Amino acid sequence: MSATAGSHSGLWTVLGDEPLLVLEAGDTVRGNARAAGFSERTVLTVLSHFDWSQLLHAANSLSLFAERRLIELRLPNGKPGTEGADAIQRYCQRLPDDTVTLVSIGNADWQTRKAGWFAALGAAGTVIDCRAPSTEQLPAWIAGRLRERGLQADAGTLDFLAARVEGNLLAARQELDKLALLFPPGPLDAAAVREAVLDVARFDPQQWVEALLLGDSERATRVLAGLAGESVAVPALVWQLADHLQAVWAVLAAGGRANDALRRAHRLYGERETLVNSAARRLSLRQVETALRTLALAERGGKGLEPLHDVWQILANLAVHLAAPPRRAA
Repeated sequence: MSATAGSHSGLWTVLGDEPLLVLEAGDTVRGNARAAGFSERTVLTVLSHFDWSQLLHAANSLSLFAERRLIELRLPNGKPGTEGADAIQRYCQRLPDDTVTLVSIGNADWQTRKAGWFAALGAAGTVIDCRAPSTEQLPAWIAGRLRERGLQADAGTLDFLAARVEGNLLAARQELDKLALLFPPGPLDAAAVREAVLDVARFDPQQWVEALLLGDSERATRVLAGLAGESVAVPALVWQLADHLQAVWAVLAAGGRANDALRRAHRLYGERETLVNSAARRLSLRQVETALRTLALAERGGKGLEPLHDVWQILANLAVHLAAPPRRAA
């Protein structure tokens, strides 16, 4: 979780890719406001046909019941539209006195982060960006949450817990709360934890793509098994990996360096660019071309032209193919 402070401590913007952390950050802002005497609360949720005059009206109206108040603006999809963008920027220019404002955006894509209204929020207040812990960071995150509950676990138990709750921190909190109820404060018994904790890990296609392009075959296999268990549509997996591999192929074909035109054509920005460049340093053109042909075969299976069990095996084989040592010349 990172915070970027602007000029006004009464305006807080919370966003991120992890619902639990976004929820907790919002709860912290609300709790601090309540403790400081901001007892009146107005909640505005932006859905279709939202009347943006409500925001400016809330800012200009006098409090009926308290001198201090909390105004919450919730943007579930992170897209206020043209009218909303203008209203937010005007609001930031004249923040109301004796008011704490909490703006909840959810997960914001790169276009949202470059928008003028988002920049206005950052300039006028504090932006809290709630990022889910990475696979490598998750055991340490769990260890910290266990300490809050008076519990400790060894490295093996932390790795076990991380594998069981990855991608689902809301359920992770429930499992850790359960451990706190089942066991007394102090070190946890590894065997007892394994019996008590459910497998609540949840994965999405992007996690599989990341594992493949980073050459982590063990993780790719585990994520794919989870996706198969959740009956994720094969075409969605094929499309997402093919989209990334086509970008890797383009970088390799350009000699390993992407110019501005190539970046625009393949949307190489932020984490996507980092991932594609990492794969391009490790893989050869031949490997990428073979993987793309394999995906074409898997796509046939996804359309019912191959037995379904063969499709998942084809996708599983990609983990071995793409987890190769550093590339040689194609």
